[in-house]
Amino acid sequence: MKPGLQLRQSQQLSLTPQLQQAIRLLQLSQLELQTELRELAEANPLIDLDGSEAGDDGPAESSASSDSDGGGAEASSDVIDESEYWDEHSPQVIEWAQSSHGFDDEDAMEPQDAAPEGLRDHLQWQANLSGFSSREAAIAAAIIDALDDDGYLHEGLEPVLAALRTLSPAITKDEADAVRMRIQHFDPVGVASLDLGDCLDAQLEQLDPATEGRELARAIVASELDLLARRDIAKLSSRFGAPEDEVIAATTLIRALDPRPGSRFDSAAAEYVAPDAYAVKVSGRWRVSLSPECQPRLAINQHYCSLIARAQRSDATWLRGQLQEARWLMKSLEARADTLLKVAQAIVRTQSAFLDFGPEAMRPLVMRELAEELGMHESTISRVTTRKYLHTPRGTFEFKHFFSSSVATEDGGSASATAIQAMIRKLVDEEDPSKPLSDQTLTAELNRRGIQVARRTVAKYREQMRIPSSSERLRAR
Repeated sequence: MKPGLQLRQSQQLSLTPQLQQAIRLLQLSQLELQTELRELAEANPLIDLDGSEAGDDGPAESSASSDSDGGGAEASSDVIDESEYWDEHSPQVIEWAQSSHGFDDEDAMEPQDAAPEGLRDHLQWQANLSGFSSREAAIAAAIIDALDDDGYLHEGLEPVLAALRTLSPAITKDEADAVRMRIQHFDPVGVASLDLGDCLDAQLEQLDPATEGRELARAIVASELDLLARRDIAKLSSRFGAPEDEVIAATTLIRALDPRPGSRFDSAAAEYVAPDAYAVKVSGRWRVSLSPECQPRLAINQHYCSLIARAQRSDATWLRGQLQEARWLMKSLEARADTLLKVAQAIVRTQSAFLDFGPEAMRPLVMRELAEELGMHESTISRVTTRKYLHTPRGTFEFKHFFSSSVATEDGGSASATAIQAMIRKLVDEEDPSKPLSDQTLTAELNRRGIQVARRTVAKYREQMRIPSSSERLRAR
């Protein structure tokens, strides 16, 4: 077979560096975007982050706000005076800006509080004051270090003994357990417990012996936590041969205890969500505004730009490449802000009833519908709605919160799963405490309102909202 040359034509989709950069920036959260820009500015001297060197190549002023219709210019007879709806000096907008963006003087700087005391620091401080011998102090330090965030020793004393194996003579399990039981009565009571029953018993032991139901409560947590979890008063009464009113008093006492004593000492700093967009109603219309952080002031550094003409050939080539990358970055940021604004507008336009009336008015919405409406790919909608947040008068929500599946209604329409969950929550909140609504009753009530939903769907939604079953709600009351 003789070698030969063949010419073939084919079409292939390839991602250019500019498109790859635009896609990467689109999926970044606000914090990740700021970090990415700082790294790019450090590597590229042509990028000026604060925009102070902006010249002819600086970014054009883009509109940060638009009404939720997002439509183009209309005929001259239908032109709307924008100042009527979005006057930056109007009392409504000033009041909204101060409350939403934190422009008040006392909010201008985040308070720099001292780091909260952690569980281990709190326990170690008490151990230092407990009169432990040097040997006991070493055991206590190892136990405290082995606690999980809830204050438990779920892995037992074996890790503690392993950490102390260098001590001589060797630490025995009974010796370590004696120190552990002393730590159990530190504040908060119940830390260093091996399991839930051990934790609750330590707290009950601290109570006055004359406390009503104390001894029965200790017996219950020692052997019948399963019946306690099911709130089966009748079986508990039969098991311990006690009247139901005494069992109720004991279970009430147990429910007042803390099953996770170490959880209130969470030393992690609180994380705050910075909204990417704001929705505010001005003159009867919902308006959408992007956060300034979504439109960073980026410009070309004119000092380095002027060096291109005077630099040597190799240096000039490198500077031109950096200049081109800076321009690509600015265009990618403009595209990101534009896409983010369009998606936020579409969400507000679709879910305006939710903003006006609450969760029960949430409309069904899937990403495919929004992608078709905006002429974008579904993957683009997925990227732009991940870790992006919209601030509204009803709270701050991730963009994905406004998407939910649909359930058919009797009149041929549809209702969103979020709205149905809100209805179930409202029905449960308004029920007669002595006659809680079963899943079947909730299903019948929703069907009566025209929402065709199965009982298993109602049960699934109820469990997702962590609402106990009707029998559990009855026993709890």
